[in-house]
Amino acid sequence: MDQNFPRMSGWKNGYDPAQVDSFFKRARESFERRTPQPGDLDARAVRTVGFSLVRNGYHVGVVDAALDRLEDALAKRSRELLVAQSGEDAWVKELTRAASSLRGRLVRPEGERFATADTGVIGYDITEVDALLNRINGYFSEGRAMSVDEVRRALFKTRKGQRAYDEDQVDAFIDRVVEVMASVD
Repeated sequence: MDQNFPRMSGWKNGYDPAQVDSFFKRARESFERRTPQPGDLDARAVRTVGFSLVRNGYHVGVVDAALDRLEDALAKRSRELLVAQSGEDAWVKELTRAASSLRGRLVRPEGERFATADTGVIGYDITEVDALLNRINGYFSEGRAMSVDEVRRALFKTRKGQRAYDEDQVDAFIDRVVEVMASVD
């Protein structure tokens, strides 16, 4: 079933329409069930999905925006199901547990929050990552304004070796931050 996302034109690549359509069909089926079932998609599956790039594929930015909305809707649904099954206190307890698991890295000294990239290996600029983590820490500890999309869309310059954090560690941490923030909004 075609989602009618706009397509890239000319020589530009976009997401493979068959993969995107299949994923959104599965997401719609998961979302429409009243009770989640094994194999249903959740917010994490949406956040980590990847599609092949093909000529005349779906527009990447438009699909990514739709994925963000879907992730938010699934996070909200998950929160509502937990509240319905176990009460508001259970949701607050789970959210507090998830947020507190982030605190350890957020309070580490700048430059020491993640492992540095190996010599000659490209990673994320330490200064830029630390600046984002300082803002995230302000969001969690002081209630400073910040949107989940600011975290989702964060881009970092690349550096090599000791001037860079390990990309995989940073990406995994950012994914957890997005998961927590999406469940709040």
